[in-house]
Amino acid sequence: MTREVLTQQIKKLLDEVLLLGSMVEQATFNAIATLKNRDIHAARQVYDDDQTINEKRFAIENAIIITIATQQPMARDLRTLAAILEIITELERMGDYAKGIAKVTMRLGDAELPIPIREIEQMGELGLGMLHRALSAFVNEDARTASKIPAEDDAVDALYNEIYSELVNEMIADPRLIESINLLLWVVHNLERLADRVTNICERTVFITTGELMEMDTADEEENE
Repeated sequence: MTREVLTQQIKKLLDEVLLLGSMVEQATFNAIATLKNRDIHAARQVYDDDQTINEKRFAIENAIIITIATQQPMARDLRTLAAILEIITELERMGDYAKGIAKVTMRLGDAELPIPIREIEQMGELGLGMLHRALSAFVNEDARTASKIPAEDDAVDALYNEIYSELVNEMIADPRLIESINLLLWVVHNLERLADRVTNICERTVFITTGELMEMDTADEEENE
């Protein structure tokens, strides 16, 4: 196939990555909203919609495999396709985090407990802002921007630690809340992990532009799923 065809196919794949990213962003935003509003019906919708995210991820993966098999891309093009494979995996896992938050909303039901929703919303806003700009940097092959984004994870970690301490104190004050608060701890854990995974996207952006796969430091290196 001609170089022009390969370029067009890669552009189409990048557009699909942005679409998948927007789906994950919306799912995360919606999941947090279900917790804020204690809306079990909406939470079920977020939970069920995760299947659409999974299907989109696998469709992109299949298209990449076909492109590699039929066009045998080399050098930078091959790095781009490999990076897309990695990024859609990261996005699919982020979708799982949104699904997990929705599941927490369903399990909490109408149980009365203190929810630091303002801080949780702030975590979500910071993480999703990082994700949006990381995907934009990837599509535009903007390594300079991508290299700066991981530092913003510190603010997410600070909020995580603040919420964690607050919730632990609530458990100590009222042991009857332990089970419910453990569910809330899972919510903030998921949002913290989402921000960590943005760093992986930034690493791939640097990879396709420089050919070097660099590990960008984050405060949390644990791969707790």
